[in-house]
Amino acid sequence: MKLITFALVFSCCLNAQQPFSVPKSDAPQLAGQGSYAVGVTALDLVHKDQVDILKFDQATGKAPLYDRPLKVEVWYPATLAPGQTEQATYEGLVGSTTYNTPGKAARDATPVKGQKFPLVVVSHGYPGSRFFLSYLTENLASKGYVVAAIDHTDSVVGAVRPFTSTLLNRSNDQLFVIDSLKKLLAGQVDEKKIAIVGYSMGGYGALISAGAPISASSALNNFVPGGYLAKYKALQPEGLKAVVAIAPWGEQPPFVAWDADSLAGIHLPTLFIVGDHDDVAGYENGPKRAMELAVNSDRCLLVYENARHNTGGNPPPAGMALDYKGEQSLDEPVWRKDRIAAINQHFITAFLDLYLKNDESKRAFLHVPMTHSNDGKWLVAPNTPDDGAFSKGNDFWPGFQRRWALGLEMTCLASK
Repeated sequence: MKLITFALVFSCCLNAQQPFSVPKSDAPQLAGQGSYAVGVTALDLVHKDQVDILKFDQATGKAPLYDRPLKVEVWYPATLAPGQTEQATYEGLVGSTTYNTPGKAARDATPVKGQKFPLVVVSHGYPGSRFFLSYLTENLASKGYVVAAIDHTDSVVGAVRPFTSTLLNRSNDQLFVIDSLKKLLAGQVDEKKIAIVGYSMGGYGALISAGAPISASSALNNFVPGGYLAKYKALQPEGLKAVVAIAPWGEQPPFVAWDADSLAGIHLPTLFIVGDHDDVAGYENGPKRAMELAVNSDRCLLVYENARHNTGGNPPPAGMALDYKGEQSLDEPVWRKDRIAAINQHFITAFLDLYLKNDESKRAFLHVPMTHSNDGKWLVAPNTPDDGAFSKGNDFWPGFQRRWALGLEMTCLASK
């Protein structure tokens, strides 16, 4: 009987899934959760009088206008009521199969009063959902950020429509949500401290939002009828201070979304995160080229060696058998996805704390002492026990544990 009881308990513990926002013990220093309890709530926004590009009329050369709906999930520092716990469930979809991702947030909890927090808008890929980066949204909220993730209409898993809509609307969605939340959450957000985090097509939109319009020579202009993409230029909202572009799509041939002149329009600090074997957004002629040409931006490029495109979203759901197509869309062939999530939490925290909270102590975590993490040295006497301490820098990447700064590259360049 005791053996049966132990087996049941052991099975329970194996099947229990830790929220992705809570990293494992091998995570770098800044990945851990912050001191705030986290609340989460859903908002339904409507962007009125937008171009309905999917109803473009070839005869007139014009598209009608429509009211564009956008569902937004907001995570925020919260004060929990007695007995209230941080337990949430987020629904996902792979193919035709739904799954649940556990979260560490209290639904509709009371926001922390008397304090305003920086606003971070998170933008998923094509397709994706507002829950696709919950490892990051919850984690940042616990550290004193209000984080709003968008369901981009026509780009949501299970409700995908032609790509033309995503090309035209992505940056526009991001900036509209920023303007809307400045008003709706006026008592919670600091409207002078705003950032965008975008993955894949979200990264494409983020670079446009940061000041890089699609160049006139880009092949992408041929995908959007009526010249609407060429006419679009993002009007940066006051207070947008920084952008994180994870595996940003668009610069790779044959599309080449931006030329040197358009990328020179980015004057905000920018953190690029990419795999050097990204077979969707490219690398050398994709995000790396975009980073190098953004000469008026203080920017950093974090590279996962041997990673492909899935460097942005949540790890695959635990205990769920995925077919090959599902694995392709969620997992990585070389890297552990929970490890990628933790490293992203670490570096994005450092970047946002530096540029939104003016925390200069975080600069050293970005401006690492050597480009290739593998070149770091941590010299210890023989048989010295490893207690999991974090490096303070010098000859090893700061914030990483001994032996764990591996397979990464970081390059930071100053604006002209």
